Amino acid sequence: MATYVMTGGASGIGAATRKLLTDQGDTVITLDLQNADFNADLGDATARNTVIDTVRRAHPSIDGLITCAGVASHFPDPAKILAINFFGTRGIIEGLADCLLPGGRIVAISSNSAPMCHNEALIKAMLDNNPDQAFDMATASNGHECYAGSKQAVARWMRRVAPEYARRGIAFNAVAPGYIETPMTAAVAESPEYGAAIQEFVQSIPIGRAGQPGDVADLIGFLLSPHASFIAGSLIYCDGAHDALMRAEGLF
Repeated sequence: MATYVMTGGASGIGAATRKLLTDQGDTVITLDLQNADFNADLGDATARNTVIDTVRRAHPSIDGLITCAGVASHFPDPAKILAINFFGTRGIIEGLADCLLPGGRIVAISSNSAPMCHNEALIKAMLDNNPDQAFDMATASNGHECYAGSKQAVARWMRRVAPEYARRGIAFNAVAPGYIETPMTAAVAESPEYGAAIQEFVQSIPIGRAGQPGDVADLIGFLLSPHASFIAGSLIYCDGAHDALMRAEGLF
């Protein structure tokens, strides 16, 4: 049976993924702000580095990393969206990658909202690993742009580093969920700023329904399985053909 480290896990996609893996006999070690095996603010660099050191000592050999922790566009601090969604994801992966056994897997959570950010300077600051510059830019931005930008940066960073990870025997992929009914997305749907847009967004999903956490968990489970041994460096949409509807000519 395999051992995985996963950020998030208390609810939504993370909880569904944890259940899927533990039901098949795997061990899942969770990292999150609260209600996790290791509690830490993953958007705070100092706290993140401390928990990475703790996890490395406790679990020096693991089979995979899954980064499910994140916040949505309604989060009141745009800079913190970048800190959690991108810098938290990147920091955890870079900090724990050396613990991965040969044949290890990494699955990061991006979003089908990723292509909606066109602020290249903001994304470049993240990809250049310059949090101070990115956070300064976030103060002049908004929740939606920072959310989409953080998820685009996750996908683009994955693409940049996946070949090197593959040379080390580690398959690194990212999943881009569409609208998934979770406590996080429920909070966005109920917000005055985004509620109406979310309702319209959900109604336009070609497959005719909102996604469920289990839809994404099943995809993550596949990417962690032996059946996905030749899949690396891929951004895989799990959104009921929503991205295909919005960007019929878009390949990334």
